[in-house]
Amino acid sequence: MAKKKSVLDFYKMKKEGKQVAWVTAYDYPTASFAEQAGMDMILVGDSLGMVILGHKGTIPVTMEDCISHCQAVRRGAPQTWVVGDMPFGSYQLSDEQAVENAVRFLKESDVDCIKLEGGVRVESRIRAISNAGILVMGHIGLTPQSSGVLGGFKAQGRDIGSARDVIKDALAVEKAGAFSLLVEAVPPILTKFITRKLKIPVYSIGAGEADGQLIISSDMLGKFQAFTPKFVKVYANVAEVETTAFKKYVEEVREGVFPTDEHVYQALDSDDDFEKLFREFE
Repeated sequence: MAKKKSVLDFYKMKKEGKQVAWVTAYDYPTASFAEQAGMDMILVGDSLGMVILGHKGTIPVTMEDCISHCQAVRRGAPQTWVVGDMPFGSYQLSDEQAVENAVRFLKESDVDCIKLEGGVRVESRIRAISNAGILVMGHIGLTPQSSGVLGGFKAQGRDIGSARDVIKDALAVEKAGAFSLLVEAVPPILTKFITRKLKIPVYSIGAGEADGQLIISSDMLGKFQAFTPKFVKVYANVAEVETTAFKKYVEEVREGVFPTDEHVYQALDSDDDFEKLFREFE
């Protein structure tokens, strides 16, 4: 099994131009599969609110939800760098609240770093958590927790005015002490500039070339059917496979085809002995 990467490995990969491949996972089996595939990092994203819990967005997700899923992912991928996503409401109130919840993340779920959304507006939060000795990953561009303010799940930085704001956010995240940055749904020309400008690793989700790429596992595997973001490449259609299997199972149960003798545990004593037992209760 490959050795678990450290923050120094990610800085080295940026310096050497080596791409980081990572994916979201929310449960033990998916995390295990990702580790077996050689994934560099796993994000336990608050996207679990939609793809696992069935909410319309990420806002209802709680610290308890995130920690529980992080614990499952850590058990499934003990040798992979795990990012814990700070849910909405866990860092917005104060620097003290942000540090308290970041500490809880590390203590209870053994993640390697935390991620939070925002740039300039959360600069003090990033600094406070970093000063507490916890690695922070920033997240700018399309920030799902702020989708209401953004007018929905819309790409950002597509004109000069908003692109300037995205750059300011990126600079603020680095200045505050984050060790890396995730950029979501902005034009590739903007991501490329930010990647060159910042000394810390810059990762992309639907934002073109950077120091590495993130994708939502439920999207790439075809498991989440509500919608598929423009920037997703579907590598498998697991939903179709599972649905077909379920249909076959229903059909066989109703037709009496399943189970057969090979799917049951046979008695160790004779049928006659069991008939005698049954008579005792007649």
